[in-house]
This record gives sequence, structure tokens and C-alpha cells, in this order.
Amino acid sequence: MAKTIVVKQTGSPIRRPAIQRATLKGLGLNKMHRVRELEDTPSIRGMIAKIPHLVEIVEERG
Repeated sequence: MAKTIVVKQTGSPIRRPAIQRATLKGLGLNKMHRVRELEDTPSIRGMIAKIPHLVEIVEERG
């Protein structure tokens, strides 16, 4: 079983650069307080690192 992380959107994409909005959509987040369980891969970690002011890691499983 692969390691996963639970990510929650905490910030609004309103008045943010288009690349940050696209990163949120790539993570499957687009509305406030949405939660997604994603695979813990370097690419996902990199996406989260680009927008730490908009998301938070709630839990790490695996």
C-alpha cells in the first residue's frame, strides 16, 4: 500500500496568480476547506511546496 497524505485547502485562490490556481486544480482542490487524500510522491510534495499559504497537510498515512 502506498503512502498517502491528506491535504486541506485553507486559502482562497481569488486574486492569486494563474499558476497558483492551476496548482490547486492539479491537486484536486478548488473551494475552501476541501480535503483530498493524495499519494505521497515528490511531484505532489513539490506542488504543495509551491502554495504553502493556500494548503496544509492534515495527516500523513502509510
